[in-house]
Amino acid sequence: MSALDAITLSVIQSGLQQVCNEMDLAFVRSAFSPVISEALDRSDGIYHRDTGALIAQGDLGLPVFVGTMQFSTQAVIERAKDLTPGDIYIVNDPYLGGTHLMDVKFVKPFFYQERLWCWLANTGHWPDTGGMVPGGFSANATEVEQEGLRLPPVKLFKRGELDQEILSIILSNIRLADQRIGDIKAQAAALAVGEKRLTALLDRYGADTIEKAIGELERRASRQMRARIATLPDGVYRGEAWIDSDGVVNEPLRIAMTVSKNGETLTFDMAGSSPPCKGPMNSVIATTRSSIYLAMKHVFPEVPINAGTFEPLRVIDPEGTFLYAKYPRPVSGCAAEVSQRIAEAVFDALVKAMPDRMFASPAGTSGNFALGGYDPLRKRPYVMYVISGGGYGGSPAGDGISNGCSTIGISKTTPIEIMEQRYPVLFDRYALHEGSGGAGEHRGGFGVSYAVRLRRGEARASMVMDHGRTGPRGALGGEDGGTNTVRIEAGGTAHVPPHLSKDQDIHLRPGDVVHVATPGGGGYGDAWRRGAGQVACDVQRGYFTTAQARTRFGVVIGPDGLPDESATTQLRAQRGAPGCEGGHPGTESASERTGP
Repeated sequence: MSALDAITLSVIQSGLQQVCNEMDLAFVRSAFSPVISEALDRSDGIYHRDTGALIAQGDLGLPVFVGTMQFSTQAVIERAKDLTPGDIYIVNDPYLGGTHLMDVKFVKPFFYQERLWCWLANTGHWPDTGGMVPGGFSANATEVEQEGLRLPPVKLFKRGELDQEILSIILSNIRLADQRIGDIKAQAAALAVGEKRLTALLDRYGADTIEKAIGELERRASRQMRARIATLPDGVYRGEAWIDSDGVVNEPLRIAMTVSKNGETLTFDMAGSSPPCKGPMNSVIATTRSSIYLAMKHVFPEVPINAGTFEPLRVIDPEGTFLYAKYPRPVSGCAAEVSQRIAEAVFDALVKAMPDRMFASPAGTSGNFALGGYDPLRKRPYVMYVISGGGYGGSPAGDGISNGCSTIGISKTTPIEIMEQRYPVLFDRYALHEGSGGAGEHRGGFGVSYAVRLRRGEARASMVMDHGRTGPRGALGGEDGGTNTVRIEAGGTAHVPPHLSKDQDIHLRPGDVVHVATPGGGGYGDAWRRGAGQVACDVQRGYFTTAQARTRFGVVIGPDGLPDESATTQLRAQRGAPGCEGGHPGTESASERTGP
């Protein structure tokens, strides 16, 4: 077989990507749950028939699932028996290559010309899988059984037919059972679309040519990642990140990250991180590894994604820490929260190795908020799940964006009009979290602030968020971003959760309100280097007050809303701004600080 020319290789690469993209779109368009159809919390991919290694994943899928679906597919391969066309395995066991229980994976063997050729897999976030609280985000769980129904790899579809007995077991253990069948059929339909499109691609180019292209694409991705790594100076770089608490013990958890660069490889060691915790902020090893993979994809976004991308990245298993959870440790916060702290620790370490390319930390929380109850008007139960955006960190290229999606994916907030239409709630407020962007020469973006009011019936609210104790870290002297805040107004009184960003089983009655404000991104570079005109523009837009302009940026705003140049120059000189004698507070790199 002759060597593949560059054009054919590129067409095949795009074709494999398109197969995954069409699976993603089919899943979204046919899913019942807004968390999938509107928030886009799902992913689809193609995986190697023997190893489960990633071949291709859709542009529209969540990055955190890039690594984890490899491991869950491997778990299926190890247990699969008597495979026939039309079989589909279902699995959500976090200890078998999963994340949290709400991320339900379907894995389907793909046959071409009567031979197992690869596996097609997808993940969808189900709004409920049972457990202590509606939505599955139990902030106080101390064992995985309290978080919901755990499924090992089992054949849900046999020869294309849905196994009614297995389905009945699943539906008998989750809330809103009658509504889940829509998501199940959508998830299976997405794989059917992938089967059809991949067959067409193989028919066009031939199985041997496609397999050869896959091998070459993997080798090229590895070479590209190695070439990017080679541009970093050899050395050992350390970073850290902190989690507010585990939801049970009100103490912060530390992620200690050591990144060793040697030639064309990076080694990640998390020894020194906090031990396994009692609450649900443990991370399974599949999620821990995937978090490092996605962090490096953020650093080098131009490298294409397949198994070769990860080949130069060596992860030392963090045995004995909360980043290597084993049964029965609870894990509901691992994918949505801990994964982002792991990525943040990688960013914190690498900013020392490549300051001109790196960025300050993003908001780093998905803002998971679940509300479940019974709607007396529609006479049916419901579970509403809210994902919130936050600020991105400033970078050498400029300010961070506001209300960006989380570090781990492209999921977005379900439009509030749809939530108000489907659930008995009213959003009194939905706005930017003003002042939350970390000050810097390039400031961080802003989080969001919303208030949701229960209109009728009774409900139970739960939340697993983070960055309530400290905001996302600034870089190279930049200020940390603003923190996550939660306040509940119930029965005429207001209170803040003891763990700040985590709580469960909050009983709400009509008229009660939950207020949430998400973190802003960290600032990049010394804030007192920021142009006075830029600061004045931010003040005019309501992002910062005139007092904040003075204290955080060293800019005096006059009565006309414009910077007072004379007063600003004098203030910066008095404080020892860069270029003047002395030094002013905050000029040390934020990444050099220790402690939460």
